[in-house]
Amino acid sequence: MNWKSQVRATYQVLKDVIGHFNRDDGFAMASHVALSALLAVFPLLIFIAALAGFFGFEGVATRASDLVFEAWPERAAEPIVQEIHRVLTVPRGDLLTFGAVAALWFASNGIEAVRAALNRAYRQKETRNFLLLRFQSLVLVILGAVVLIVYTFLVVLAPLALAALQAWVPAVEPFIVSIDIARYAIAGSLLIIGLTCIHWLLPAGKRRFVDLLPGIFATLVMWMVAGAAFGAYLASFANYVSTYGGLAGIMTALVFLYICSMVFILGGELNAAILRQKAIMRGQASGGS
Repeated sequence: MNWKSQVRATYQVLKDVIGHFNRDDGFAMASHVALSALLAVFPLLIFIAALAGFFGFEGVATRASDLVFEAWPERAAEPIVQEIHRVLTVPRGDLLTFGAVAALWFASNGIEAVRAALNRAYRQKETRNFLLLRFQSLVLVILGAVVLIVYTFLVVLAPLALAALQAWVPAVEPFIVSIDIARYAIAGSLLIIGLTCIHWLLPAGKRRFVDLLPGIFATLVMWMVAGAAFGAYLASFANYVSTYGGLAGIMTALVFLYICSMVFILGGELNAAILRQKAIMRGQASGGS
C-alpha cells in the first residue's frame, strides 16, 4: 500500500470513528458510563474494605482509593477521596454482610454500563443471557477488587519490605532500583490488562487480541492528554464553585469522568472502524483478483 492509500485509509477510519460515535449517541453513552462509574466507586471500595477486612488487611481500601485517584487532577479527586475516607472509617470485618453483598451488586452496574457502551461501539447486538452477563459482571468486580488489593501492596507496602530487606541483607542494595522499576512496571501493566479484558470480555461478538491493541493504546494516550489538559484548565480558568456551590467538587469529578468515558468509548470505536476498514480492503482485494 502506497502512502496515498494509507492516508486515505486513515481518513476513512477517523471519519468512521467520529461518525459512528455521533450516530450512536456517544455523548449520551459517555454520560451514562460516567454517572454509573461515579455511583459504582463507593460500593466497589466498600466491598474491597469488606474483602480486605475478611483477610485481616486493615486500611487497604483507603490506600487503594488514594492510589486510584492519584492519576486524577487534584481538584477533581480531592472531594471524592475525602468522602471515601469518611465512608471507609466504618469497620467492615465481615465479608458476608448484606451491605458488602449489596455493594458488590451495585458496583457491577458500572460494568454493565461499560458493556452497553462497548456493544454500541463495536456494532454488536447483545443476545447473551441476562443472568450470565450479570454473573460475569460480579466476577469482574471481585477480580477487580483483588487486583486493587494487590496493586496496593505493590505500590505502597513493597517499599517497606524492600527497606527491611536492605537493612537485613545489605548485599541486595545494588538490585533495589531494578526491583523498584519492576514493581511500578507491574502496577502500570494492570491498567493495560484491565482494558484488554474489558474490550475482550464485555461486548458481544469475538475479536482477536491484536484487534484490541489500537483502541487500548489510543485510550491510554488520550487519557493522559485529557487528564493533563483538564488539570491545567481547572488550575487556570475553571471556577465551578461560583456555578455549583457546594456541589462543585462532585461536578468537577463528574465532568472528568465524562471526558474519560468519551475517550474510552472512542477507543472501542477506533477498533471497530479499523476492523471495518480491513474488511472493506479485503473485499476490494478479492473483487479485483
